Amino acid sequence: MTPKRGQIWWINLDPTVGSEIKKQRPCVVVSHDTVNRLRRTPVVVPLSQSPEASPPVVVALPSAGRDSVAVVDQIRAVDKQRFVSAKGFLSSADLAVLQEAIGRVLDLPH
Repeated sequence: MTPKRGQIWWINLDPTVGSEIKKQRPCVVVSHDTVNRLRRTPVVVPLSQSPEASPPVVVALPSAGRDSVAVVDQIRAVDKQRFVSAKGFLSSADLAVLQEAIGRVLDLPH
C-alpha cells in the first residue's frame, strides 16, 4: 500500500499523549510520493469537524467533506500500519491551501 500526496486516509492515531489529536480519523497525506513509496512513515495532517477555521493553524478544506478542517499544527509522521482505509483526495485548490498553511505553521520560506 502506497498512499499518495493529497489522498485522505482513515488513520488510527491512538495511542496518543497529552494534547495530541486522537482517535481514528481522516488525515491528509502531505509527504512527497517518493517518500511515501520508499519510507514506512508518511507525513499526514489530521482532519476534524470540531474546531472553527483559524488560519494558518486550522484551515477549512471543503473537498475533504462536510465541515472538515485540517488541524495543521498536529502534522506528524505515522507508520503505514496505522492506515485503515482510503477515503478520497483533496482538490488541488484545497491541497494548495493546506500546503501554504503548513509553510506558515512551520515558518518555511515561501
